[in-house]
Amino acid sequence: MYPPELVAPMKEELTSVGFEDLTTSDQVDEAITSAGTTLVIVNSVCGCAAANARPAAKMAIGNDKKPNRITTVFAGVDGDAVAQARKYTLPYPPSSPSMALFKDGKLVHFIERHHIEGRPAEMIAENLAEAFNEHC
Repeated sequence: MYPPELVAPMKEELTSVGFEDLTTSDQVDEAITSAGTTLVIVNSVCGCAAANARPAAKMAIGNDKKPNRITTVFAGVDGDAVAQARKYTLPYPPSSPSMALFKDGKLVHFIERHHIEGRPAEMIAENLAEAFNEHC
């Protein structure tokens, strides 16, 4: 587990633009299973989260079509919430950072870490925006 003061700025990078910080398994269940679309960002302390994932998520929510809910869980911090979110992304293996779009409780789009590492944030944001246009 990472100390809260270490990850606070990394969480705030998303929560300051409207992402809901999910810290319990019940919050994850409620967000994902509610009607409509929900984006879940599995945040992380790694460099690809800082350089690629968080900036891409922030860019993507500027799209005309976007999910009803935008949420985040933090790997290495919110253990129960992350574990619960990962149950919904099966059969994909655990991946952080990662990005999952759900529609009416069903996973409709998933971006794994290996699709985030080494790719520019703009490319990842475009991928998310395309998924938003199709499913939101």
